[in-house]
Amino acid sequence: MGQEYIREGKRFLYEESGIGVVEIILILVVLVGLILIFKKQLTSLVNKTFTNINNKAGTL
Repeated sequence: MGQEYIREGKRFLYEESGIGVVEIILILVVLVGLILIFKKQLTSLVNKTFTNINNKAGTL
């Protein structure tokens, strides 16, 4: 059963009709751009989340 998954994974990696390098780079550029645009909001959200986690963990 495990060998079958490995063969399918190798076939998927070497298949020519998959996503090209250019498409992957474009997706990464868009993601990095969005992160830079919303950096302040994301930082605030993450800080609030961890603060809540720490506060609730202290009450256990």
